Amino acid sequence: MEKTIHQGRNVKRFREMLGIKQEALAADLGDDWNQRKISLLEQKEEIEESLLKQISDVLKVPVEAIKNFDEDAAISYINTFNDNSKGDFNYKCTFNPIDKWAEEIAENRKLYERLLQAEKEKMELLQKLLEKVK
Repeated sequence: MEKTIHQGRNVKRFREMLGIKQEALAADLGDDWNQRKISLLEQKEEIEESLLKQISDVLKVPVEAIKNFDEDAAISYINTFNDNSKGDFNYKCTFNPIDKWAEEIAENRKLYERLLQAEKEKMELLQKLLEKVK
């Protein structure tokens, strides 16, 4: 059994992917279009070639994409990227995150201590300068 492509549904999918509302598409198609007419268009299984061309120009999507987009095929293709049956992957963490966190704390503490020592040295110098001025 040959599967038919629902062109109206494809128009809706592309419109939604592009973040375009029905009202905006209607406005771009011309004065004789409105939201209700776009809603009815998106329910049509097949759309006239000239209208399909006009819609594709507005959406900036090739006519062939609207004519041939098959959601099931796209989902199947995308799922091939998530199929773990083709290999043995180790997604487990190879380090202890708490150890890493503790290391970062120790490094930050050392930095803080160095900054504190530098501030103490500055204060001592300022006090010596003040004493000389008096």
